[in-house]
Amino acid sequence: MPTPIAPVGAVASAVTAVAPTAAVTGPGATQAASAVSGAQFSSVLGSIDSLQALQSRSSDLAVQAVTGDLENVHDYTIAAAESSLALELTAAVRNKAVDAFTEIMRMQA
Repeated sequence: MPTPIAPVGAVASAVTAVAPTAAVTGPGATQAASAVSGAQFSSVLGSIDSLQALQSRSSDLAVQAVTGDLENVHDYTIAAAESSLALELTAAVRNKAVDAFTEIMRMQA
């Protein structure tokens, strides 16, 4: 009997949540803000690494399926679906970030 699919867990491991930042005031405000945004940016890079790992696993399983070394073809199907979903999510987040940046650039001082 095949193992059940856990789609939420698979995507959650590839994407990390970004916590909202609080208002920073005072003499060290710039340093504190850059430290917070730097930590969030590094978590985004970690998510991209996870996406690359999912795509690599899917690619490896595809090669195994073609050469006949893969016992359970559904393993490849699940890995390909996880990889595709993570890529779509990453592209959607990127598109939203670009839209937000464009909107900010349209604002007048």
